[in-house]
Amino acid sequence: MADGFFGHPFRRFFLSPPVYSGCFGSTAHLDWLESPTAHIFKVNVPGFNRDDMKVQVEDGNILHVRGEGGKEEVQSNDSFWHVAERWTGNRVFPREIELPDDVKLDQIEARVENGALTVIVPKNTSPKASKVRNIIITSKL
Repeated sequence: MADGFFGHPFRRFFLSPPVYSGCFGSTAHLDWLESPTAHIFKVNVPGFNRDDMKVQVEDGNILHVRGEGGKEEVQSNDSFWHVAERWTGNRVFPREIELPDDVKLDQIEARVENGALTVIVPKNTSPKASKVRNIIITSKL
């Protein structure tokens, strides 16, 4: 099914695996901004440092952003939880984005600052070669 949603290049953005280490959803919320010169991805990664994360391009044009942090220490046995809203197990997140054809894969940059990972994927702004090919017409085949 090449048409419709499943043929759209952004389908992996919406169809990334929903299950992360046994929990539903992810703390790694992602924004995707397109400028005239680049695609800019901002991923929430609170509590992760640069050594906990990996950014790769696989299968030609699939941007993979992964993070894995250690377990957070639980208080001593004489303490008890009243509320536990933050993730306290192994913190793992994967995100996959199928990149458009007009990008420079060899110039991707990533940086983490204040709990946010920014991945900048520059666009190839040079004019594309024409896909028109003239066919010579003869009088006999």
